[in-house]
Amino acid sequence: MARTFHRKDRLAAMTEINVTPLIDLAFALLIIFMITAPLLEQTIPIDLPVETAAPQPDREDRFQAVSVDSEGRFFFGEDEVTREQLQSLLGDLARDADPPVIRVRADASIAYQQVVTLIDIIKQENLSKISLDTRAQ
Repeated sequence: MARTFHRKDRLAAMTEINVTPLIDLAFALLIIFMITAPLLEQTIPIDLPVETAAPQPDREDRFQAVSVDSEGRFFFGEDEVTREQLQSLLGDLARDADPPVIRVRADASIAYQQVVTLIDIIKQENLSKISLDTRAQ
């Protein structure tokens, strides 16, 4: 006995929606986004240290500025110091019960390694509150 797959009334509207092509489209878009999303993150250019956001409101914290100029010289506040003197002064701050926040100020033209070296000196003295200063545009 053979079955026939013809509708009885050919002019009647079809009430079912075929969702198979929609599911195929959704999966294709999902695969495209999964492949392209990681690639977008790796191609972001970085232009530091300019800050365009409004400065944060001042807090009650104490600050101590430590700077590196374009020639690689260290400054503790306004005074030029050697690396050994800087370590000694930071050690004195670390012995305080509530040490201040260390504001790292570095010239934009120096090598990034010099900034990392300065942060290493600060961390060797167990000072963990560090703020990196930038200029507002």
